[in-house]
Amino acid sequence: MKIIGHRGASGYKPENTLASFREAMRLGVDMVEFDVYTVKSGEVMVFHDDRLERTTDGKGNIEDKTFAEIRKLDAGEGEKVPLLTEVLDTINKKVPVNIELKGKNTAHAVAAIIQHYVTTKKWSPKSFVVSSFDHDELQIFCTLMPSIDTGALYGFLPRKFWAKLQDTGIDYANINAKVITRRAVKAVHTHGLKVFAYTVNSKRQAARMARLHVDGIFSDYPDKVAIPRLASKTTKLGALSPKKKAFARVH
Repeated sequence: MKIIGHRGASGYKPENTLASFREAMRLGVDMVEFDVYTVKSGEVMVFHDDRLERTTDGKGNIEDKTFAEIRKLDAGEGEKVPLLTEVLDTINKKVPVNIELKGKNTAHAVAAIIQHYVTTKKWSPKSFVVSSFDHDELQIFCTLMPSIDTGALYGFLPRKFWAKLQDTGIDYANINAKVITRRAVKAVHTHGLKVFAYTVNSKRQAARMARLHVDGIFSDYPDKVAIPRLASKTTKLGALSPKKKAFARVH
């Protein structure tokens, strides 16, 4: 079961900052997760909320601000809100990344950046997973870059969730740990997909996810949820079914 640093190691450092990602890698995560928006001046920046107030000393909607305006803000402990490219350069192929598309019109910009890192900076396509609650935006990304793994996020299990997974273009179902069930995990695996669970911050929760054969967990405290690796019935890396050309709606 993979341990994924949620917004880096956000339990220890300001979330979605370079300091948080460095700390996550220091703690030995298997992957790091973070969120992106395209801002007013066109740059892709790593940030979670649609508004600035909770995690910075700024105000307003992040998509209404320019890079220069956002760069002046304190994101905690003197950290700045980073560009996606700065985060990728900091991680520098040390671990894979899960990029969550938060804002509208992020698919094209993120696809272009990933393409640059794959072709010019020699990142492996398998170093990327792109996910979103916005399944329409995810569909756009999947069409643009079918070679990159994608994950649909679920805050709850939709009616007939297991049936809706068939013939989708996704590779992962990223499900709220509070609602995840053995039946849902089995259904995802039956369709050749994988399951990530969020957000898991205790060993007790992590042990439950392991018993359900979840493939990976997002955690703010990645060092606290490390448990002995259990024998798993989960699908092996590389054994996923081929990505379908049509991305069926999964919600």
